[in-house]
Amino acid sequence: MSNSQIDEIMDIVAQKALLDRSRLKPEARLSDLNVSSLDMVEVVFALEDKFGITLPFNANTDGAGLATVGDVIALVEKQLSVQKAQG
Repeated sequence: MSNSQIDEIMDIVAQKALLDRSRLKPEARLSDLNVSSLDMVEVVFALEDKFGITLPFNANTDGAGLATVGDVIALVEKQLSVQKAQG
């Protein structure tokens, strides 16, 4: 994944969760940043629109699966790889 794609992901997280972009690092815990489940739903929708992918995310069950900003980046990266492999 390119640095520009990582920056785009972090920009979307910052925008949708109303965070200062400088607070976002891959190791930053979403709970420490006070990112709510509603914020994450908006982040997921925005990432899906931006990258043309579908993210397997359910706010009721998957909140623990995305603990850090790095987890969000990894999920997008994985789905982009799946999409590319499918043609």
